Amino acid sequence: MSETIVHYEGALRCSAEHHESGVVVVTNAPRENHGNGASFSPSDLLSVSLGSCILTTIGILARSMEIDITGATAKVEKVMANAPRRIARISVHVHVPADLAENQKLRLEAAAHGCPVHNILNVEAPISFAWGPA
Repeated sequence: MSETIVHYEGALRCSAEHHESGVVVVTNAPRENHGNGASFSPSDLLSVSLGSCILTTIGILARSMEIDITGATAKVEKVMANAPRRIARISVHVHVPADLAENQKLRLEAAAHGCPVHNILNVEAPISFAWGPA
């Protein structure tokens, strides 16, 4: 189990400290939702979590396949909706600089769809996935 305490600092700003490393993550509401946009919004972090989770999960499998994916990127785009305010769609475009065979891409993509963040988000927010340079 992992536990983090998030602190509301006022002015639509929150912070959370990672227990093991001491790294602090700060969020601010986006400009379009009464904030100042000074940092990632909470929904931005959800999208970033998805991109990071996909790359990490692909990286774990790639390591076992003896494929180096150093330099891989995940371009994550979220689309917001209103009434109620929510993430309506997330698109992830993955680029792996390694020369991959089609069967390797298929295995890595299957792993991406199995990342823990993707598994929970897929319930309500359709997530598209694409390969290639961003």
